[in-house]
Amino acid sequence: MGKRIVVKIGSSSLTSEEGGLNRTQVRFLANELSAIHADGHQVLLVTSGAIAAGFRRLGYSTRPKLVHEKQAAAAVGQALLMQAYQEELSHNGIIAAQILLTRPDFSNRGRAQNATRTIEELLKQQAIPIINENDTVAVDEIKFGENDSLSALVANLVKADGLFILTDMDGVYTGDPRKVPDAVRIERVETLTEDLYRVAGGAGSAVGTGGMRSKIEAARIAMQGGVPLFVGRVSEPGDLQAAVAGAGKGTYFASSLHSLSAKKHWVAFLSDPQGKIVVDAGAEEALLHKGRSLLPAGITAAIGDFHPGEVVEVVNAEGRILGRGVTNYSAWQVTAVAGLSSEEAHKRIEVSRVEVVHRDEWVASAIIKEAHANE
Repeated sequence: MGKRIVVKIGSSSLTSEEGGLNRTQVRFLANELSAIHADGHQVLLVTSGAIAAGFRRLGYSTRPKLVHEKQAAAAVGQALLMQAYQEELSHNGIIAAQILLTRPDFSNRGRAQNATRTIEELLKQQAIPIINENDTVAVDEIKFGENDSLSALVANLVKADGLFILTDMDGVYTGDPRKVPDAVRIERVETLTEDLYRVAGGAGSAVGTGGMRSKIEAARIAMQGGVPLFVGRVSEPGDLQAAVAGAGKGTYFASSLHSLSAKKHWVAFLSDPQGKIVVDAGAEEALLHKGRSLLPAGITAAIGDFHPGEVVEVVNAEGRILGRGVTNYSAWQVTAVAGLSSEEAHKRIEVSRVEVVHRDEWVASAIIKEAHANE
């Protein structure tokens, strides 16, 4: 039975160092996608390259640096990018569909559900959804300029069976092989460690902006969502099929044994916190080490104007973020019951649940922090 596969292709795989699309490369990659599509897999593509494809057409000699120039280049390049994909995939009888997303499309659960329904229908009709960030309006996405995290979010959104991030290196090494002669490729990663982040290095080519570190961060998101990930090279015909079959030129990341539920994944990686709740040392210990819910007794203050059902960050007295969760109280209710016992809090205000944040709707910052390290 076919799998649901998300493939991410970066700018450096699609364009020349000078900018502009490399149609030979686009044709090759389209054929690789077509091959796994013909094998019966449902295929989604997350692509970069709009700015790199468009800046030459507008007369820029190098990749622009000002936001409005990047937006203009993306407006031109996105059309060129989709035209190239459509033409090359059509040779194999495949329809290409464009979907442009920004972070609010994920953080708003209604919009995320709408995007999911659209994607599901496209897959049902045997099309390949081609997803990119909407660079012409998404200032932050242009500023940080990489789609690795986007591909992981998409993979989790559609409950993919695998995420394949294609790069110009054949996997993750114990050091930068361009600088460390005895660096060794890591064949498989079961858990992410600080050492792995340390050796991941910085940015890659001059055309793209995502380095190996951003791919490790994408792995964290995917693994926590239960999606296994491959980071590696596809340079010869059949390489993508080999990667899907488990014999690719790269590094495989196992899905986490403790993957988050869909609700907790949304809280951790997609939600937009509306305020903060400050807690004392006892509540910090209970949340981080005892698996407890947040009760009124451990709260010292509320910051911001939030309402029941919204996501808030929980911080300690020094302001360090402990995690985030869905609050059952509004800001004024939290202020009214801060420091009270559950019985006293219930007498003071009427709420449906005594827990301010229930442990089933809470995610600690240790899971969240790396996914947002570049924001």
